[in-house]
Parts: sequence; structure tokens; C-alpha cells
Amino acid sequence: LFWLSLNAWFFLKTFLLYYQGPQYYYLHQMLGLGLCVSRASASVLNLNCCLVLLPMCRVLLAFLRGSQKVANRKTRRLLDKSKTFHVTCGVTICFFSVLHVAAHLVNALNFSENYNEDFPSINAANYRGEVSQLYLMFVLVPGLTGVIMVLVLFLMCTASTYAIRVSNYDIFWYTHNLFFVFYMLLMLHVSGGVLKYQTNLEEHPPGCFNPNKTLRENMAVPKAFEESFPDYTTEPFPEDLSVPEPFVQNNFMRICSEEPKFQSHFPETWLWISGPLCLYCVERLYRYIRSNKPVTITSVISHPSNVLEVRMIKDDFKARPGQYVILHCPRVSALESHPFTLTMCPTDTKATFGVHLKVVGDWTERFRDLLLLHSNQDTEILPIFQQRRYPKLYVDGPFGSPFEESLNYEVSLCVAGGIGVTPFASVLNTLLDGWKCYKLRRLYFIWVCRDIESFRWFADLLCTLRNKLWQENRPDYINIQLYLSQTDGIQKIIGEKYQALNSRLFIGRPRWKLLFDEIAKCNRR
Repeated sequence: LFWLSLNAWFFLKTFLLYYQGPQYYYLHQMLGLGLCVSRASASVLNLNCCLVLLPMCRVLLAFLRGSQKVANRKTRRLLDKSKTFHVTCGVTICFFSVLHVAAHLVNALNFSENYNEDFPSINAANYRGEVSQLYLMFVLVPGLTGVIMVLVLFLMCTASTYAIRVSNYDIFWYTHNLFFVFYMLLMLHVSGGVLKYQTNLEEHPPGCFNPNKTLRENMAVPKAFEESFPDYTTEPFPEDLSVPEPFVQNNFMRICSEEPKFQSHFPETWLWISGPLCLYCVERLYRYIRSNKPVTITSVISHPSNVLEVRMIKDDFKARPGQYVILHCPRVSALESHPFTLTMCPTDTKATFGVHLKVVGDWTERFRDLLLLHSNQDTEILPIFQQRRYPKLYVDGPFGSPFEESLNYEVSLCVAGGIGVTPFASVLNTLLDGWKCYKLRRLYFIWVCRDIESFRWFADLLCTLRNKLWQENRPDYINIQLYLSQTDGIQKIIGEKYQALNSRLFIGRPRWKLLFDEIAKCNRR
């Protein structure tokens, strides 16, 4: 709501400034509402181009989430909406860019049709009636940079759609990195100085009356008298002469002492975007330095349903349950990298951390082929001293996520679908190492999968944690409910090894209302 109000305030304030501002009187006479709309939309674009980069500063968000600087839980929840806010700012930039371009096309026409012969310095066209749209678009710096920015923005927006991201993530990745080109062009875009404002408002009030100029224009003076009379164009009326009554009554008919002077605006866009852009570049440099040392892969496990588990070790790597890392493998792609949630975090007793990734695209397929000797091999767990030569893998992170809050409540409800269980796997692994140090006193874990084999990803972890809690006389600490949404292959149910989970397996989808009512009833204060 605050962001929406801020956009509305900037738009309205700038619109009224160019509509009523005396310094834009002559420019507004030429361009009309196109001037007001173009500048108002530009102010909104400046604001959102400033804000759109901040949600992508992952290190800053992780610091704020994990520090005591943001102690309020409701305030920390706003950090969970960082991606949504980034998308919202992006959509806003697209919308107001279209509005900005349309308004400037109208301005280009008005520059040609409403050529000001009295004050030539305010014009962008060379003469009245000039077809100046192409001239303004491809010759002047603002027009040329604007056209290129529109093309870049079009590529970024179309490649950000869900269909393209799912079908070919590479296109989304590479086109989205054109944002740096967009920002460089944006800073050049405002350097042309096409729109000008009046600087001498005291000497020349907008619309004032210049009597000497009027007389000279309307009366033919003989040449013999031209040298006999001085030019009084810069002198006001004598004090002993009365000013004509219409000029006194009309505020816009005041007497001017000189011609209006016009000047281009000082570029202000760089003031908006230089701070967030520098912050983002510094963070990217810090992340590059932090992740320039490859990790040591200790084991690779191929799970059912095309899921791959990678366990690693890295010096001085610390992470909290629910966080995620970004993996970069140069042999798979020189520039492309992808985020994966940690399913195992390093602790005081072990330095190993791991991720589970589902093989669903080109990047994950090539990564799997490099890690496994044979693509149909089920498991590969080798001691470090016997380890085969894995490809170099770089880890950037960890970064914060909303799942970090799971252990900060007395009662937590964790609902996952398929591979979306990975954030909660790190929470369960953490509880396996010790649960008494956390505020959490009861955990409801609901996992919905399409096929029975998917439960094998973390079946060992669930059984081990359940047995540990039973031994510590806390069987009610975790409530496990597994739902199989498709009944195909039900005869391959988990088996004797996981009898503890068989009793927690349900066929069909959860009945959410009954489930939530039961949880609320059991946890009333």
C-alpha cells in the first residue's frame, strides 16, 4: 500500500508541476498534456528502476533476516515477498514505459505542428510542419537510446513469462542479464536535453506583454527614424505613465523586461539508480569473491523419480535450516547458475551439507551426466580418498528464505508437494541433531506426492527422527502425514523397512478444512 501510494504521489506531483508550473508555461503551450504525461510517467519509472534491484540483493536480505536489526516478525515477513515485489516493480516499469513512449510520440508530433517562431530555442523541430518523429527517434540521443531500451525491455519481459521460463530457462537467464545495458542506456537517455524550462521568470513572467516588441511588429517605422530612437525593448514603462487597465487586471499580461531564456534540465535519473546499481554490483563482486573456491563433493546419490542428491564440504561454510544456495558448474554452463534449497546444513559435529535437485531441464540433465558414471546408476557414495574426479562446482550463498522461521514458532505446520519438501528436509535434519534448543514444541509435517517412490527421498530421515523422538519419550513432537495423490503402483508401498511410515500414509489429497480444524483444536491455549 505504501509503495502504491508513493507511485501515485510521484505521478500526480510531477503531472501538476508540468501542467501548472510557470517555468514550463511555453513548453506546455507547445506540447499540451503529452508533456505532463511523459514527465509524470518518467518519475514513476525512476522510482521503480531504483527499487527493482533491491529485492535482488540477496546477501543484504539474508543479513536482515538473520540479524536482530529486524526483530519484528511481521516486518521480517515483508522480506519473504521480495520476489513478488521485484516482479511488481518490473510490471510497473513495463506499463509506464508504454505510457512514456506513447506520450513522447505525441510530443514529437506537437514539436512539429506547434513550432514556436517567437522563441526558437525551445523547439526540437527545425521548422513548422517537419515530420520530426523519425528525427527525434533515431538522431537525437534520447530518441535513439529510448528505442534501444524499449527493445531490451521487450526481450526481458517476454522472456520472463512462465511459459518461456519453464520451456527454456536459458533464454530467461541471458535476457534478464541485459538489465545492465538497460541501466547504462537509461543514464544516457536523459542527457539529450530536448525538454527545456524557462530560467528568467522574474524578468519575463510567463505570458507577459512586451509593448515595444508589439509596437515594432504592428507598426511600420520609417528607416529615417530607426537611428533616432533608442530601443526600449528592455525598459519598463515610465513611472509617470499609467499602465493600460487591461494589463493591470490580468495577471498574465504583466510587463516583461527581456526575452525568455530556456535551459535543459540537469539529468536526475542517475541520482535514482546509481545507489541501488552500485549496491547490487558490490554485492555481486562480494558473492564472486566468496564463491570463487570450488567445493569438495563427497557423495552423489541418485534417488527415484529423477532426483539427485549431492553432498559437499566447504571451508567456513555456515547455514541455517531453510536457506538455499546457488550452484554454478562451469562444465555445464559458463554463465548459468541455479538456486537449490539446502536439505542438509553443516553443524558443530559435521561439516557436510547437501542439496536434492530434480532432473527436469537441460542444466540438471547435463549436471547429472557429469556427476554419475552411468545415468542409470542408482547410487554412488565413495570415500573421499577413493573419490573419482567430479567436475568443479562452485557454491554461492547461503541466502535467506521464509522457511527459516519454521523453528521460531511453538507450533509449525509444514506442507510440501513433491520436490518442494527440500526446505523442510533441512529442518528435519536439524531436529535430528537436537530439538531442545529451539522454541518449536510441535511440528505438523504434511507431504503430498504423486507416486510412492518419491517418499523414498527422505524415508530414512523420517524414520530415524521418529524413532529418536520415541526413545526420548516425545512421540507427539512431530506429526507426520503422507498423502499419495495417485494410486498407480500402490502395491509397491514403502515396504518392511519403513513400517513406521506405512501407518502415516493416506490415499488421496488432504481434506484441508478438517485438517486445519483438527490442528487448531489440538493446539488451543
